[in-house]
Amino acid sequence: MEKTLKQDEIDALFQAARSTAPDAFPAEVKAKVVPYNFSSAGQISTEQLRAISMLNDLFARNLTHNLAAWLRTRFQVNLVSAEQIQFNEFLLRIPEISYVASVRLEPLGALSVLQLDLALAPPVIDLLLGGEGKEGALRELTDIEEAILGSVVEIICRELTAAWQPVGLSFNFERRQMQTQVARIMSVTEKTLCLSFEIRMPHSSGLLNLAFPAVVANTILRRLTSDWGRSRRHAGDIRARMDAAARRIRFGGSLQLPTVRLSASTIENLEVGSFAWICPPTRCLYGALEASNCPKRRPFVMEPTGERASSA
Repeated sequence: MEKTLKQDEIDALFQAARSTAPDAFPAEVKAKVVPYNFSSAGQISTEQLRAISMLNDLFARNLTHNLAAWLRTRFQVNLVSAEQIQFNEFLLRIPEISYVASVRLEPLGALSVLQLDLALAPPVIDLLLGGEGKEGALRELTDIEEAILGSVVEIICRELTAAWQPVGLSFNFERRQMQTQVARIMSVTEKTLCLSFEIRMPHSSGLLNLAFPAVVANTILRRLTSDWGRSRRHAGDIRARMDAAARRIRFGGSLQLPTVRLSASTIENLEVGSFAWICPPTRCLYGALEASNCPKRRPFVMEPTGERASSA
């Protein structure tokens, strides 16, 4: 006997099937929207910052030694920060009375900005003129003082060239720029690589700031990543000289035999060109190697097969 389902029973079966069946279309996951500041794009990575710090630490050490010897006083330079900021922000950091110069970067032909606190000028000039390096009032420089400080900036550019040689940049001091002319060197909205150094002297201290334009900053960061990110390999001629020098190293060896017994007749019958068979009671022989340029001896154990079994 066939059972006939009513309409409400059919609807109940369909409703139950829908509730137990898996969703054909899973619920859409809403994406989380996070605010983004486009001015933060292209920031210095950790690897690039490490490479920049290595180069500028070398520059700071060299400048410390050379200027300290030239001025005959204590002179300390330390890297404070390396960051990417807009040129307008760099201009806002320049004090009203300051020494600002343009530096040409070759072979790119671009201009960078060098800013030195004038609080460092009086003691430096006083030392170069035979004084004790005492600090003075913060004021504008005379023509003679500006020429003397220009020679200091040339030394700074020379040390920058030596330190940044791995990226192929040469720093050439052009001239001092007035505050109204600095904004014309590059666009105020251009992103720059800003390096800040702290300079300490016995009677004063101040900052040395450098700003590189975007084209130079990108070139520097790209070369630093490619050169410092991988291990350096020696040139072919250097490797050949190292190989030739290694082949001239002489190694001396000594072999220690255990106590053995030989009969008197065996020794008596020895002639030129003959040999006596020595059978050691142990299976291993002890020896040591010593390089001609290293007095430390390295002992090892030899198996009867002639292979080196272990070393100490």
